[in-house]
Amino acid sequence: MTVITVDTRHPGQQISRNLFGNFSEHLGRCIYGGVYVGEDSPIPNENGMRKDIVEALRKIHLPVLRWPGGCFADEYHWEDGIGPKENRRRMVNTNWGSVVEDNSFGTHEFLELCRQIGCEPYINANVGSGTVREMAEWVEYLNQGADSTLARRRAENGHPEPFGVKYWGVGNESWGCGGNMRPEYYADEFKRYQTYCRTYGPYRLYRIACGPSVNDYRWTEVLMERAGRFMDGLSLHHYTVPGPWEAKGSATVFDEDRYYFTLERADYMEELLRNHIAIMDRFDPEKRVGLIVDEWGTWFDVEPGTNPGFLYQQSTMRDAMVAAITLHIFMRHADRVRMANIAQLINVLQALILTEGEKMLLTPTYHVFDLLQGHMDASSLPCEAACGILPHGMKQVTAAASEKDGVITVTLANLAMTEAEDVELRLDGWQGGACTARILSEEVHAFNTFEQPDRVAPKPLTLQPGADGVIRLSLPACSVVSASFRA
Repeated sequence: MTVITVDTRHPGQQISRNLFGNFSEHLGRCIYGGVYVGEDSPIPNENGMRKDIVEALRKIHLPVLRWPGGCFADEYHWEDGIGPKENRRRMVNTNWGSVVEDNSFGTHEFLELCRQIGCEPYINANVGSGTVREMAEWVEYLNQGADSTLARRRAENGHPEPFGVKYWGVGNESWGCGGNMRPEYYADEFKRYQTYCRTYGPYRLYRIACGPSVNDYRWTEVLMERAGRFMDGLSLHHYTVPGPWEAKGSATVFDEDRYYFTLERADYMEELLRNHIAIMDRFDPEKRVGLIVDEWGTWFDVEPGTNPGFLYQQSTMRDAMVAAITLHIFMRHADRVRMANIAQLINVLQALILTEGEKMLLTPTYHVFDLLQGHMDASSLPCEAACGILPHGMKQVTAAASEKDGVITVTLANLAMTEAEDVELRLDGWQGGACTARILSEEVHAFNTFEQPDRVAPKPLTLQPGADGVIRLSLPACSVVSASFRA
């Protein structure tokens, strides 16, 4: 028996909607054949953007989207992707599959995609092979409202008004594919770059420094000590990889031990956040600088027969469990974690959506984002789960609660691979009212296919408080529930 206790009388930290952000890189079929099919495609589109994908992302209120990378960002030169498409520079994407990049999806196309979705753009600029001037001029091109040459050029390319892009990443993985830099060197580079990226008019920039890979605590310490006062955010990357990089394992074929080991690697995010936040607190006790987890998610071997450089993998209920664990962890640290971006949006790694020509499907991970969206911009509520322990030391049930506009949202997941769990949900301070709920539940290996796109999807769930006000339910193995309670 699991007992979940929620204190509805003491709301706490606001949970930023940006914790539910996503990441789109010029990698595999994320952009081309994913969100973008071109204006002349027979697939229904608006200005080249697939209408079905835009509709799906609007449904979950995608808050923020990171682009153009990833490793690709530090080889990307923004001027190659503006102006008439027939004049744009062609390059070979040596990071991902050595395919030709024709730059038909560039800055204006990305911002058009964000406009259609209704999300904030987060642009990652090129530090590894770029220049200070290049980044500074990109900011000016997008945000300058005065009569400068770059503002005129933006108008000539179809957008007279400034875009007002707020979120800017200064380099990506500068400790690795972004330049193989030492933290001391990158700290100086960050300070130099951010100095010349100006605020134009009302468009104040949110400058995000390249933070550590996984548990590189020294990188965090050096960056916070040397450059903390110049930054608004510090990034962190951690992927759930259940094995060595050369043999990560199948996304769909796994046994019980590999399942629980995967969940353990996802839960490692809790330790990482605690330790990095402790370092940040020493240099920034007011918590002004946000921790931005702008790459996270599962990383398995690619699907058989696909390009190894495209990182295409299926998404099962195991991925749904990873998403529930990780998003709940972010919410518990919402006082410092201000944004997170799962990798990636479409057809790459732990994707929310998969496409094949005109076909599209929503993955179990997408449905977790759908179920948890009630927490966006809500005030967190104290939530305790007294439950059993699974193999590899995992708690069997993960839960989170929040309140917004008189609605209490509780989400919980039974992480057990095969065992159902009886749950008592106690809402201290709740006087009773309307209750609605949905459940995502299926066998752990289940996933959606283009032949059966709705095999895994949320269903309505009836919850009825007892005479004592306690909600009792049997939570199936490998399931996620979202419940809303009105006062």
